[in-house]
Amino acid sequence: MTTDAKVLLFNPRSANSKHRIPNSILQVGASIYGRHEFVIVDGNLERDPWSVIRQYLESGSFRYFACTVMPGPQLRQAIPFSKKVREFFPELINIWGGYFASNQYKVVMESDFVDFVIYGPGDNAFPALLDALDTGAPYEFIPNLIWKTAEGDIIKNTKETLLDQDALPQLPYDYLDRFYPLRRYLNPTFLGKKTLAYHSSMGCPFKCSFCAVVPIYEARWRGKSAANIYREVKYVQEKWGADSIEFHDNNFFVSEKRTVEFSKLMLKENMNWWGEGRIDTVDQYSDESLALMRRAGCRMIFFGAETGNDALLKQMDKGGKQTGEQIRRFAARMKKFDIIPEYSFVLGMPADSPEQVWAQIEEDIAFIKEVKAINPDTEIIIYIYSPVPTEGSDLYERITKAGFSFPATLEDWLSPQWESFDLRRNPLTPWLTPAMVRRIRDFETVLNARFPTLSDTKLSSLQRRIIQLPGRLRYRTGFFRFPYEIKVLQKFWLRYRQPEIEGM
Repeated sequence: MTTDAKVLLFNPRSANSKHRIPNSILQVGASIYGRHEFVIVDGNLERDPWSVIRQYLESGSFRYFACTVMPGPQLRQAIPFSKKVREFFPELINIWGGYFASNQYKVVMESDFVDFVIYGPGDNAFPALLDALDTGAPYEFIPNLIWKTAEGDIIKNTKETLLDQDALPQLPYDYLDRFYPLRRYLNPTFLGKKTLAYHSSMGCPFKCSFCAVVPIYEARWRGKSAANIYREVKYVQEKWGADSIEFHDNNFFVSEKRTVEFSKLMLKENMNWWGEGRIDTVDQYSDESLALMRRAGCRMIFFGAETGNDALLKQMDKGGKQTGEQIRRFAARMKKFDIIPEYSFVLGMPADSPEQVWAQIEEDIAFIKEVKAINPDTEIIIYIYSPVPTEGSDLYERITKAGFSFPATLEDWLSPQWESFDLRRNPLTPWLTPAMVRRIRDFETVLNARFPTLSDTKLSSLQRRIIQLPGRLRYRTGFFRFPYEIKVLQKFWLRYRQPEIEGM
């Protein structure tokens, strides 16, 4: 039975130039479908999202404004729009969810325009909160809920065990299609002409100390069965023509059995796919499994290589298994199966002295060049270390002692430097000097010229050859400073894409 109080689900505009299916909003929508009437507003597909939101709310039939918030660009709309909702429609209840709201819940709840935060998965918490507010029932013990007392104390309820993903309702693709034609979300990538963005699991079973997922899931993971993944993918393929898949799970490849079962189902579908995994996990897959994955369309896998320094890998809590030697060896192994490894590296970790920070940066640059020599097809993504609030970890204690702190107010997150921080482009960490950041960025510029990313489908073969000329010389000689000629080409002629910001 539906209630009279409607819900507006808002997905703020992200950094990605391609509009992906708002899976977080669909997941929440699925949890209240048939129980609460709701509408969807996608900031990525609206020229003026606020005018659409305001038009809905002025009808007087809405009681809830629910917003999913990732760090970075989504804050540009999430913060000011939520403030406007409170200003113009003070009777509405504002509910936030998503990674930013979960990790930075204190500063969110200390604002005067967010009433509740859904901490982690909202499949049960969100409908339970709406039901409690509609009926006047208590919400103080709803798991995964953060709220504030009348005295201003922030209360963080207990966490719920991750739910059986197969028991959850299917994502309401047809309902989304009423508001925005779903074909608009199937964009061309290097995988195909109509790529579907899809989540098949929640969480990750590891505790990397620099990862924003860890404080939310605490080394927990639950995934849909291969059969259910295949059924939903097949539905979108048959109805809207999807021809490829991006799996945006935090860790798609946790279970070799599940991956193999899914690959067998995909053998005849002629769909390329991409996902995220760990090197030390996928390296345990058998050769037969990797060969099957490639035949089934697995084209590229994103891995957090992070660094070639074993001591730093241990400091990052990479499970105690991943080593620099394994990273090298695994790149060669993936080449044998024609699966492109996409390695991300995190440079600029804290150290005891500036000299040690410099040494780590130079060591990582040399290691990246080693990996490219072993397997030139390896895609390299470079991030500068950005702290996350993993309170209690040795790394978090270290960065706190070094003088790092997060913004004191929610509005402070709107400053350009903090948006860049969330995109891991501007570290704002006291141990990194401008010269260090410039060294990392200059190397990245030269690396991208020497090895243009395969995910940029707009680059012609001629453009690739031309930009490789200065890139090849600088890369070979190690002269990375002031690569202005490359930057000019990338910005004004190539419009070069950066997958670390825009995705694929």
